[in-house]
Amino acid sequence: MAKIFVEAYGCSASFADSEMISGLILNGGHTIVDNASKSDLNIVVTCSVKDSTANKMMHRIRSLKSKPLVVAGCLPKAERNTVERITEKASLLGPNSLGKTLQVIESTLKGTRFVALEDSDLSKVGLPKVRLNPVIGIVEISSGCMSECTFCQTKLSKGDLTSYRMGDIVRQVETEISEGCKEIWLTSTDNGCYGFDINTDLPSLVKAVSEIRHDFMIRVGMMNPMYMPRIKDALIKSFDSEKVYKFLHIPVQSGSNRVLHDMKRGHTVETFRDIVGKVKKRFSNFTISTDVIVGFPSETKEDFEKTVDLISETHPDIVNLSKYSARPGTEAARWNQIDAVEVKKRSKIVFDLINKISLENNQKWIGWKGKVLFDEETNEGIKGRNYAYKSVFVRENVKIGQTHIVEIVDASIHSIIGKIAS
Repeated sequence: MAKIFVEAYGCSASFADSEMISGLILNGGHTIVDNASKSDLNIVVTCSVKDSTANKMMHRIRSLKSKPLVVAGCLPKAERNTVERITEKASLLGPNSLGKTLQVIESTLKGTRFVALEDSDLSKVGLPKVRLNPVIGIVEISSGCMSECTFCQTKLSKGDLTSYRMGDIVRQVETEISEGCKEIWLTSTDNGCYGFDINTDLPSLVKAVSEIRHDFMIRVGMMNPMYMPRIKDALIKSFDSEKVYKFLHIPVQSGSNRVLHDMKRGHTVETFRDIVGKVKKRFSNFTISTDVIVGFPSETKEDFEKTVDLISETHPDIVNLSKYSARPGTEAARWNQIDAVEVKKRSKIVFDLINKISLENNQKWIGWKGKVLFDEETNEGIKGRNYAYKSVFVRENVKIGQTHIVEIVDASIHSIIGKIAS
């Protein structure tokens, strides 16, 4: 039996995949080690969403290939040739091929390369797992998506939407809670279209999970605005539950409808503006996270200014800012690209704006007092989340998984700082 090292990069779904791969490894009689230097075989669960991320993946693959190696996740599925240029010996495991994990490992250990990139009908709900965080249960509710974005490789990696059954998800959440989890992440490629293929939807799932009779919190993961008109009223109502963090991640990507059309995003700026307005009207404090791409090939200076105006108007708490990078196999990669110096200039303008807005938003929390669940260990100490999923740090000694009453006394760009009040 082998000693295996597993590491993951990218989104929460990628980390969930790594947890399941680790669970299957242990069930197969192997052991997990915490460092590549101790292993007989290494597995890296990759992400390919941006050029910078893909370059990081390639560097990591090179550093691990001296031992038997399995490259898993999105990169081998979307850019198989790229991986094979770096290493011809590494086995490949696609994001929807986890059922072949042990076969891939056993073949690789024997010196025979194994490629498992085809999608299987194996549900990711109910698979054994080894959690990266003992108090957070990451539950994948579906795989794939219904979008055809011109800049994104996700469809190449994960294919069409496959939603998992609501009853299976609820049972998985109950298992996570029974094993000590205090926070549940409902995650997927795109939560917004969950259930459209099996005659249900995300609001119904959130309601069903929040009705589980235990003390825990629910974080609803990323959803594209395209599907919000179809579910927004019921979704907002499902957030009435005290168990649901008042938090939405809805990537707008651009403030220009013309650019959104070129991106094939399927939504308009008005769609984003409408949902932000509705949740802020319904809840006094609600955290909005969004994604913005600057320098998309067809983005003019006027389009860019519209993005700046939208951010200034809606004041999102979190903006995941990306400089456009052409990803192999995508439609927009074939278009004329904007000069890199101009893209960098636009990125700096948005970066400065979102830091200003983030600090203003966080300073509004000074003086607030309420419950905080401490759910993550960081280099700065134990981090917690309040009901609006705001990052909270305290100077006192607290343990992961504990809940305390905290009073907010200060704020920074990325977090709010409190003191234990009870």
